[in-house]
Amino acid sequence: MLLSAPLPSFFSPPGRQFVFAVAVYLALPLNTAYAAPREVFNNESPSWLRAVGKLHVPGVKYESGHQLNHREDCSATLVRKATSETTGTGGVKLPPANTIITAWHCLEFYRDLSKTITFTLLYGTQDSFSVAAYRLADGGGMNSDWAVLRLVQAVPAERVAALAVHPAKADTGRSIIMAGYSKKSEGERLSYDPQCSITGLSLRHTGGYESNCNALKGASGGAVVQLSADGKPLLAGVVSQGNGEGLSIFVPVDEFRSAIRANLK
Repeated sequence: MLLSAPLPSFFSPPGRQFVFAVAVYLALPLNTAYAAPREVFNNESPSWLRAVGKLHVPGVKYESGHQLNHREDCSATLVRKATSETTGTGGVKLPPANTIITAWHCLEFYRDLSKTITFTLLYGTQDSFSVAAYRLADGGGMNSDWAVLRLVQAVPAERVAALAVHPAKADTGRSIIMAGYSKKSEGERLSYDPQCSITGLSLRHTGGYESNCNALKGASGGAVVQLSADGKPLLAGVVSQGNGEGLSIFVPVDEFRSAIRANLK
């Protein structure tokens, strides 16, 4: 498949566009059809979507020698260690979670540590609540577009259950779900692409994947989830960028698993 047009900078700083060349798919499944339209989170949506929150990052940019305040609105996912623990009747109670995963470029202009990064769960609902966060580790650039942050206060599982991290590489033969706070989704509400496919390796991101998921500005840092064979949701990657028309790129958690393990409590 030839992608000759530049990819709009929906999920990257202004002015940053990338031109893709011919992609070599190396035996990955080929599915270039656009995925179905995104759905807005509601009471009938999968409950694990509650772990996907809105991230507000205050930043500073310099233009023509002048310092300008900048606000980055992204998405992030509350995560926990992958265990056999479950919640509900007869299950083992999950511990509180205090770690979130997002994209590096969401933090690119964050320079003033006196300003607070805010993570909001259930944004836009009557149950919405926010927690301050700080950076633990990140990939350092668009070619490794991931970041791990710590919440200053852990979130009880009874309030929002965190997502388990995929214990292996994303299975390219299985469908994925992409979720985040796209700005065009009815007032920046949480929305998701309920079923899309991994279409190939990304030439832009080392170890990254392309998919036919639909994602718009604001979904950066959002969740890429894959269901296990027994139906359990697992965080398989973090949304990096896309064109809003059936092409999105994500960084699989396998590319930064060591950072996750080092910082996940």
